[in-house]
Amino acid sequence: MRQIHLALVLLLMTFGSAAHAQTTAANVEEAAIRQTALDYIEGWYEGNAERMERALHPELAKRIVRTNPQNKQSRLDQMSAMTLVQGTRRGGGKDTAKERQQKDVTVLDVFENAASVKVVASDWIDYLHMAKFNGRWVIVNVLWELKPAK
Repeated sequence: MRQIHLALVLLLMTFGSAAHAQTTAANVEEAAIRQTALDYIEGWYEGNAERMERALHPELAKRIVRTNPQNKQSRLDQMSAMTLVQGTRRGGGKDTAKERQQKDVTVLDVFENAASVKVVASDWIDYLHMAKFNGRWVIVNVLWELKPAK
């Protein structure tokens, strides 16, 4: 009976250690995803082109749907990684007062090498698609929407 009890304890310890290792690995991945999102939004506010560039895949597409209020026709506007990096280098969000620099990051989902993240900024909301590319998390797509004017 004692051997069965000992075997059961060892089995539970093994599963517990494996579950802990998986949780720790997931926490490390989520922290890296969160850091990428912060490099993106804080880089914008700081005018730090290096942080912005580090966060983006070179083939990034940042898109917004704009609808003409008169005829209700929509169009899809797009920015590239280069456009974002250059805009950041020119000072981008540096005009946003520190007390207005909202940068709320929510990791919505992670599966293998793909993640969805929501960033609430001062004047807009970004939905980021990230991929683990060559061992690091980068933003490959952004769909964004402006907040209503106050």
